[in-house]
Formats: sequence, structure tokens, C-alpha cells
Amino acid sequence: MVKNYLLEKRKYVIGGAAIIIVILYICRLFVLQISTDDYKQNADNNAFLNKIQYPSRGAIYDRTGDLLVFNQPAYDIYMIPREVTNLDTLDLCRTLDITKEQFLRILEDMRNRRKNPGYSRYTQQLFMSQLSAEECGVFQEKLFKFPGFSIQRRTIRQYTYNSAAHALGDIGEVSMRDIENDPYYIRGDYIGKQGVERSYEKYLRGEKGVEVLLRDAHGRIQGSYMNGEFDHPSVPGKNLTLSLDIQLQMLGERLLKNKIGSVVAIEPETGEILCLVSSPDFDPHLMIGRQRGRNHAMLQRDNRKPLLNRALMGSYPPGSTFKTAQALVFLEEDIIQEHTPSFPCYNGFVHAGLRVGCHPHGSPLPLVPSIATSCNAYFCWGLYRMFGDRKYGSSQNALTVWKDHMVSQGFGYRLGVDLPGEVRGFIPNAAFYDKPYNGRWNGLTVISISIGQGEILTTPLQIANLGATIANRGFFVTPHIVKEIEDNSLDSTYTERRYTTIDSKHYDPVVEGMRMAVTGGTCRTAEYWFPEGKICGKTGTAQNRGKDHSIFMGFAPMDNPKIAIGVYVENGGFGATYGVPIGTLMMEQYLNGELSPLSETRAEEISNRIIYYGDEER
Repeated sequence: MVKNYLLEKRKYVIGGAAIIIVILYICRLFVLQISTDDYKQNADNNAFLNKIQYPSRGAIYDRTGDLLVFNQPAYDIYMIPREVTNLDTLDLCRTLDITKEQFLRILEDMRNRRKNPGYSRYTQQLFMSQLSAEECGVFQEKLFKFPGFSIQRRTIRQYTYNSAAHALGDIGEVSMRDIENDPYYIRGDYIGKQGVERSYEKYLRGEKGVEVLLRDAHGRIQGSYMNGEFDHPSVPGKNLTLSLDIQLQMLGERLLKNKIGSVVAIEPETGEILCLVSSPDFDPHLMIGRQRGRNHAMLQRDNRKPLLNRALMGSYPPGSTFKTAQALVFLEEDIIQEHTPSFPCYNGFVHAGLRVGCHPHGSPLPLVPSIATSCNAYFCWGLYRMFGDRKYGSSQNALTVWKDHMVSQGFGYRLGVDLPGEVRGFIPNAAFYDKPYNGRWNGLTVISISIGQGEILTTPLQIANLGATIANRGFFVTPHIVKEIEDNSLDSTYTERRYTTIDSKHYDPVVEGMRMAVTGGTCRTAEYWFPEGKICGKTGTAQNRGKDHSIFMGFAPMDNPKIAIGVYVENGGFGATYGVPIGTLMMEQYLNGELSPLSETRAEEISNRIIYYGDEER
């Protein structure tokens, strides 16, 4: 008998296939029963309903204990798709005041696993959010007609004042990125979008709780499971106390009415931000509830950019306020001496065919009166001498030394404020100039940076911080807007002193020069309006393609300072036109707790001024 080898091989093939099938079944059973709990979850979802208990969000207070942000009740509507039967769609739409098209769009978005990755027909899905008590009351009365629907109580933010919108921020529904970045969130949750609400989200949000409810075979709730043994109560969010003085904040906003600019005030010793004004601003109530998206789009279309927080995001040339920082570098590097009238001023800086203009005053001047009169020539000569000094070897090396000193004073990089969106400004380095000039440049090439023009860019926060640093005679604390977190300590970043590379002894003549600017120099109107404040100040007038920007930087009182301030008004003209009066009024409000009747009249007059840009009101 001849052996059939083909049949013999087929036997092994069939046997091998059977073994592979058995192995696949075993692997699949292992995955279903051991590796994943998907089926268990589906079974649990039929037997249990995990009802999320949302925590109340932390309240926000100002430095005096005045309540700024609190919670008010709102209601979300959820549905379990599998349990929605015999739904009268038109009745539901009439009850919730939506159209059928909106209803269908809601369902479509709900089932879209890209927008709603947690979708399941067996679990609660968000249908509508942030209904008012009145809207929810109508729906509650007819809830029995809509099986599968339920109501979840939530809270939304409410504001005591129509003020400080940029600082406080707002909350909105989480995005896909938020959900991917933090498993805490699910579709329909809310998260801080801007300001303090965003920076301190993990403190403010609290912790969710859960209530486990038992369901019968028909999905009806039978009560709490195991008498609540597996329930977890929610944990309220932490309350925040801000360093803001809301009365000072509102005054700053009033003074910048009909203007574009910013006012930032800092307590020098602590780095606490006393006010953070950006103009134009907006009413924080616009960012509440279901109209938030529509209002946000409206503000985005406004060509004045009210959503832009100019205090942190506006990059401007600092103008003559920067001369104080220059003086400190020149003193530290022994380029100038305090009492030596080193440089001539022939109505400006004139050298090698280059001229930088200046206003009439005595010449030559030593350092203190050069600050008081804001002499351009003095600081142009100082920079030219430094960049040509042989001890550095080259202009590139001199610029590197110069930049390091400027960075130590808080320029060129983000200060690290506890608010989102801060920009760094700009302090050029040697490589920046080497490229366009092929390495052949000197102090004359970049002379404009000596007076805070040219490539120099700073933020209003950095200008105010310079005032705080000079007030402290050589150190600053990273500016921050949160003063206290309930049951928590502040990050050490906001308590540690940051010392500059300038010897503290060099600050005295700069302070003296700023004081002389108030008693008889470019800031002398401040002395007239608030003599008891003993203000030290420095004006700035930054060149612009249109009308110049008006700037003021200062602190008060001269000894043991309590407030440092930076004022920037776009197209406001000379520093004394808007910067000085606004800064003076803000200092008076903070130091005295109120304005005098005369100052109140002056504040009203400034508030009513309108700045025009070309033919357009700005």
C-alpha cells in the first residue's frame, strides 16, 4: 500500500490551525476578563449610576477682604441616550427654547467621538449647560415627560465689580486639549481660561465627588447603593486673596477711559501687584454663561483689542524712564562718577556727524540733574564711552556686559508673574547687531538704545518693576497678584528677593535724581498736586510713527516706599501730559486711601479726555 504523504501533511495543518484558534480564544478571554474592564463597566453602568458631585469653586478677594468673585447656582441637563424613549422632540425644544436644528446639532456633537471621546449610550452625556434657575424651573416641571433626562446643579462665576477683567480672567468649557492634558476633566467641565482663574485653576477648582445610585432592570433609580458606602463628597476649591486694591484698580481704569495703555502698581518690598490696568478693558460679566462664546467673538473683532492684556503683553520702547537703568550700569562700570559734569549738551548729542536732539538746560551737568532734566546727551555720551572703552576689548564685549546688567534689572526676559501671557520684551545682544553690520559697529551705531529707543522693548510690568527695584535700592521680588491661598503657602518664587548686579550704593544718586525731577524737573507737576507724597519719578516720551507715547515711572514716598508705579499711555504725547498726573493720582489714592476733592475733580477731567489717532478715535 502506497503512503499518502499529502494527507499526512494536511493532518498537521488542520491540527495547527485548531491550536491557533484555541490560543486566540484564550487570549481574547484573558483580555476581556483580566486586562480590560470595558464589559464590567458596561454591566456596572446598567446596574449603577455614578452621579458626579461638582465642588464649589474658590472665591476671590482683594487685599482688603473685599469679595471680587463668587459663585451663583446654574444647572446642566444630562441625558442617557439608551434611556431616551418616545421623546416628544418639539415639546423638549419649546421647553428649552431651542430649535430642532440646534437639538440635532447637540446630538451630533455628543456622538462625535473626536469631540466627545467618552461617549457611551449607557452613560450620562451633557446635553445643555449653564441654565439659569428660571430656565431650569420650567424644564423641571416637565421632566417626567422626558425619560432619560436629568438635571445637575452646578455653579457659575459672578462678579461684584465691573472691573479687573484681565487680572481675574474667566472660566469656560474644557477643550479637547484640556481633557487630554488632565484626566480630571470630562466633556462639559469648566476650566480657567485667562487671568487668575487659569493660573490658579488647580487650587480654585476643588475636587469632584461621586454619588453611587442603584438602578433596577428598567434603569430606574432605586436609591443610594450600600447606604452611600462608596460615595465620595466633593471638596470645595480654595479661596484666594489677591494683592489687588480694587479701589485703586477702578481708579486706574477710570483714568484710562477713552485711552489705550496700561497702569501697573507694585508694593516694592513684597512684589505684590496693587493694580493691573489694561485699557481698553471689558466687563467681566460678558464672560458668564452661555453667551460667553458670542461675547468673546465680539470682543475679538473689536479693532481696539480689549482682550489684549497690555500690562503683560504690550511691548513698548521705555523712553527716558530707561535712563535710570542706564545710569546704574554706567556707575557700576565706572563709566561716570556721581558728581562729575562729564558730558556737554549742545541742545543734544553731537558727534561724528550724528545728532540726537535734547531740550534746553544747563550744560555740562553731573548725574543727578541730568536725570532730573532728562538730558539725552548725557546718556548718549555714557553709552558711547562705555562701548568704546578699551577695558572691554570690543563693542561686542561691552554690549554683553551692558546686557547682563539690564537683565539683572528685570529686562529682556519674562519676570515670571503668576498670570498667563507675559511677554519678554527685548534687549539686544551682540549677535543681533553683528549680522546686519557684519560685526562692524560701535556705540554710535546703536546710540538710540541709550535713551530707551531703537530696539529696546519693555512691558508696563517691567517699567513698574524698575521703579520697585530702585525704590528697594537694588532688589525686587518677582511681581505676583495672589497674596494668599487658603490653607496653602505661596511658591517661594514670590517671596525671595532677586538682587541686581548693581552695587546698592549706586542707587542713592539715581533716587536723588528722580526726587529732583519731581521737585523741579520734568515731573514737577506731581509735587504741586501731591507734595506730601514725597514722590520720586521719571518721565518718558517714546517716539512713535504717530503721536508719541506718554510714560511715567516712579515710587513714593522717597524713604520706606509703599508703592511703585508704571504708566503707559499710547499716543499721549509728553510724559508730563498723561503719565505724571495719572501716576500722581494713583499714588495719592493708595497712600491716603482716597482722593482730595481737588484731585477728584482733576481725575474726572483726565477721565473725560479722549485721545485721537489720526482721524479715528482711539
